[in-house]
Amino acid sequence: MAANFHHPAGSPEDWSLTPEPSREELWARAETLAYYLSANLRMPVRLSVTDNRSTMVSFRRSANALQLRLHHMFLDAPEGVVRAVADYAGRGNRIAGGVLDDYIRGQQPRIRQERHAAEADLEPRGRFFDLQVLFDRLNRTCFQDAIQARIGWGRMPPRRRRKSIRLGVYDHQTREIRIHPALDRAEVPSFFVEFIIFHEMLHQLFPSSNATGRRVHHPRAFREREKAFPLYAAALRWERENLNLLLRG
Repeated sequence: MAANFHHPAGSPEDWSLTPEPSREELWARAETLAYYLSANLRMPVRLSVTDNRSTMVSFRRSANALQLRLHHMFLDAPEGVVRAVADYAGRGNRIAGGVLDDYIRGQQPRIRQERHAAEADLEPRGRFFDLQVLFDRLNRTCFQDAIQARIGWGRMPPRRRRKSIRLGVYDHQTREIRIHPALDRAEVPSFFVEFIIFHEMLHQLFPSSNATGRRVHHPRAFREREKAFPLYAAALRWERENLNLLLRG
């Protein structure tokens, strides 16, 4: 059992009625939560508490441990919600995701709306690709200029061996698209960068849904529209054949 805490910068106005907990108090809550989850699941839980604005729960399961990232709102969650976290992340019970969605909706004031200074910069010009040029062309030819979003390169993460990579992300709250800087290199064809941008643009048209009691990030309509990308098959093939190149970043 382990817990890491990333201290939130700033507090919503709704928190002003009660004193802000100290870092030591927050650490103690995180340790207690990690201990409860570890005991409930009977496996080590490595917990990180975040101030993320878009992803409230994320996890990676292995045979030996659960890597779990939770928004700090879960430090005060009632027992039923904590059990749902264990069921959803630790046991793969998708129905428990509905409990988490309901809790998150009730905690919206605690989700940071403003960007940190490090997040505010959104630079579309890279060494090899200008994302704004690609975005504008896609918006004009594929979406009739209906997508309203800003776009830029994300920050390069620390270099380490990894088994997966998230090439793009769309933030519904700020309407921002960030593209992984691993794509800003000469070896990456322009059509593949365009495909990743196209994919993230679709998230504005087809948000995640919970209609069946489980979160669906890419509903059927999303997947069908994604196939309309002119070089869809070629993009999937290039990604499959060059995944190791992207993982090396």
